[in-house]
Amino acid sequence: MLVHPWDAPRHDTEWQRWLDDHDFGQLVVNGLDGEPPHVQPLHFAYDADRGEVVTHLARPNPIWPALLAHPEVVLSVVDDYVFVPGPWQAGPEQPTEHGEPTSFYAAVQLRCRARVVDDPAAKAELLNRQVGHFQPEGGSAEVAVGRAPYGRLLSGIRGLRLEVTGVRAKFKFGGRRTAEVQDRIAGNLAGRAGPRDAAAREHMLRRRPA
Repeated sequence: MLVHPWDAPRHDTEWQRWLDDHDFGQLVVNGLDGEPPHVQPLHFAYDADRGEVVTHLARPNPIWPALLAHPEVVLSVVDDYVFVPGPWQAGPEQPTEHGEPTSFYAAVQLRCRARVVDDPAAKAELLNRQVGHFQPEGGSAEVAVGRAPYGRLLSGIRGLRLEVTGVRAKFKFGGRRTAEVQDRIAGNLAGRAGPRDAAAREHMLRRRPA
């Protein structure tokens, strides 16, 4: 992923906070014997303090042989994406029809070393961490080995702990455009009010120099 200086995160907490609210991505694992990569959509919980991601998949998932052979994986997350029409980006010296259409988006790619978790107690702990992230209000029974209702289901899954070893993050929201052009784009995003337009507008205004 190409990351221009004006699209790079201002600091690590920018992409870390974004992952707090964007916890569904695609796990990419190298294929075996020349096969194409495996791409597995999944929910996950990122723990910045531990520098790891926790998740789980069904035991019959075909990804396991490739994952065990190639534990270096990438977790890719993309969201807040919008299409920006060309006229919105035209500079003041340009005819509006000469403006360049583009995409705005946020993306984080975590390079990780995967460790498969098969111990029942460790899987229970991992699942409780995930539920705590996604369901902080509670309402579900604790996962515990040999205890209803979830203990009997532990054998049907395998846990995954992904140690984060590298990060590429990008916030592409018109960072190299002039304030005048950014104001025009912000107004047009507010007026269009399409899916993700408000989030893209917020990113662009938040990242403007003080």
